[in-house]
Amino acid sequence: MAIIFKAFCVFPLLIVSAYAHIFSLPFFDFGDAPKAIQKVETGNDANDDGNKIAETGYNGKWELVSENSGVSAMHAILLPKINKVLMYDATVWRTSKIPLPPQKMPCRVADHITGELDCWCHSVLFDFETSELTALKLQTDTWCSSGGLTADGDLVSTGGFGGGANTVRYLSTCDGCDWREYPTALADPRWYSTQVTLPDGGFIVVGGRGAFSYEYIPPEGQSNKSPVFFPLLKDTTNDLKGIDGQEMFLIENNLYPFVYLSPDGNLFIFSNDRSILLDPKANKVVREFPILTGGSRNYPASAMSVLLPLKLRANNATATKAKVLVCGGAQWDSFYFSETKKQFFPALQDCGRIDITKSNAVWKKERMPSPRVMGDMVILPTEDILLLNGAKTGTSGWNDAEDPNLVPALYTPKGPSRQRFKELAAGTIPRMYHSSSVLLPDGTVLVAGSNTHNGYNLDAKYPTELRVEKFSPPYLDPSLAWLRPSIVVDSSDKVIHYGQRFSVKVKSNELTVKNRDDLKLTMYAPAFTTHGISMNQRLLILSLVKVIKNVGPATEGLHDIIALAPSSGAVAPPGYYLLYVVYKGVPSVAMWVQIK
Repeated sequence: MAIIFKAFCVFPLLIVSAYAHIFSLPFFDFGDAPKAIQKVETGNDANDDGNKIAETGYNGKWELVSENSGVSAMHAILLPKINKVLMYDATVWRTSKIPLPPQKMPCRVADHITGELDCWCHSVLFDFETSELTALKLQTDTWCSSGGLTADGDLVSTGGFGGGANTVRYLSTCDGCDWREYPTALADPRWYSTQVTLPDGGFIVVGGRGAFSYEYIPPEGQSNKSPVFFPLLKDTTNDLKGIDGQEMFLIENNLYPFVYLSPDGNLFIFSNDRSILLDPKANKVVREFPILTGGSRNYPASAMSVLLPLKLRANNATATKAKVLVCGGAQWDSFYFSETKKQFFPALQDCGRIDITKSNAVWKKERMPSPRVMGDMVILPTEDILLLNGAKTGTSGWNDAEDPNLVPALYTPKGPSRQRFKELAAGTIPRMYHSSSVLLPDGTVLVAGSNTHNGYNLDAKYPTELRVEKFSPPYLDPSLAWLRPSIVVDSSDKVIHYGQRFSVKVKSNELTVKNRDDLKLTMYAPAFTTHGISMNQRLLILSLVKVIKNVGPATEGLHDIIALAPSSGAVAPPGYYLLYVVYKGVPSVAMWVQIK
C-alpha cells in the first residue's frame, strides 16, 4: 500500500463549502493532528474503496479483566439486549469453579443409577464491564456443541455429548431467564457440528461425529424424524488403514465443518480440504470447488476460517462478492501422532482464499507469519481480521499440542498481495484447545478459555484456564482517540428494514471530511465461537447515502448519516447486529440494531 505523507492545510471558505456541497459530507474537520500520527495509508488497486487509515506503531494491548470466569469458556457468544457474554463448557465433568446458587437448586442428577448429584454451574453470563457472573443451570451436556441467535436475539444451541447430542436448547436474552432443553429434538446426534442461520431466520445444523448428514432445526418443542444424507462429510473422513485394509485409527478431519451463508442464498460448506455450494431450498449441490491443498483444515486438524466482509452496493445486491479465507490446520495424519505417540508435527502456515460467488473460482494461497492450529479468527469493525490463540504444533485433543502461539496477527483483506499480515503484541496466557474469543461493542476482543484436559486441572503445564482477558487492536491506540466518533443512540434508528434507508446520529471532535471514503458504517453479526470455529460471524459494509451536518451552536459536531439497509436475509439474516461508525480506521462504540 502506497504511503503518502501529507501536510494539512486550510482551504478557503468558498472551496470548503463547495466541496461539502458536492459530496454531502460536511462531517469532520481535521484540525491539528496529534504528533503520534506517523503516517496515513491510502488505498491502492488492492484496496478498491480507497479507505484512508490512520496508523501508528501501536501493536495492541492485553488486559487481564477477571481471574475467574466460573466455567472454562469452551463456548462463547455476545448476547444482545442484555449485552453480556454467554460462556459454557460441559456437564460431563460435574465440576466448575462456580457452585449452583440457592435459587438454582435442586442439584442436577448426574447419574440416575447411583444418584450422584452435580451441584456446579456449567454455564454463566459474564458482564464484560464489571466481570460479574450470573449462574445458569444446564441439564443436558453441551460438550462440543453449536449455536446461533434467533431473529429476536435469543440463543438456540444444538447437540453436545451423550444425552445432549440430540438436544436443542433455548436461552432467552432477558434478566432472570434460564435454559429450556429438548433432548430428542434432533434426528441425528450432533457432536462437533456446525449451526448456521438461514435467510428466513431458521437454522441448519451440519455434521457431527458419525453424522454424515444435515437437518433443519424444528420449531421449539418439536422433533425431527430424519436428517438429510450429505455425502461430502462421509467422503472427507480420514482414517488410517492397516495392512489388511481395515481401519486402524479414525482421524476424521471433517468435524465442525466451515459453513457460510452466501449472499445468493446458497450455503458454502467446507470439510477437510473440499468444499461445495449447497442450495438449502432444493437440498442440491450446485457447485463443487477445487481442493484446498496443503493439509487438513477441520477438527481435529482445526484451521481457522471466516467469510470475508461483504461490501454492499446500493441498488445492486447481486453484485455482492463473497470470499472465504481458511488459514492454518495440520497435515492429514497429524492427529494420529499427537494422540497416540505425543509427537507434535508443525501446524500449517498457509491460507487459502476463494471467491465463492464465481463459477470458476480457484484457491489463492497466502502465508501467515507463523504456523497456527486451533486458532480463532475475529472480524474487526474495520474489515481487518484478527488471528489469535492456538498452537504452533500438534492438533486439537487432550494434551495433543505444544508451543502455544502467543502472537496475534492482523490480516488486511484489501492490502497488497504478500503484505496483508502484521504481527501484533504478544500475549502471555497460552490459549489452545477449547479457547474462545468475542468481539465486544467497544471494539476490544474478549479472550477466554483453554482446557487441554478431560476435566478441570489447575496445576498442569497448561492448566484449565479461567482467566479472562481483553485485547485492544491497533485502532484503540490512545493517540487515535481524537478520531473516534460516538453514536447518539437515542437519536438513531435501532430497528431497520431490508432495502430501506435509516439514520444514525453521530458526534465527532472533527467538523468536516475531505474524502467521503474516510467514513463507513459496518454491521457485525455476533459469532458463536468454539473450537476455533466462529459460527454465523459476518461483517457488512453498508452503502452510504449521505451525511448531513446539524447546524447550530447546540448541535455542533453532530451529524446524521443516512445509510441503506441490506437488501435481503440472504445478505444479512434477520436479527441483531452491532453497528459501528468507522472514521479513518477508528471505530465508534457500537450500538445494537435489529434488521427485519
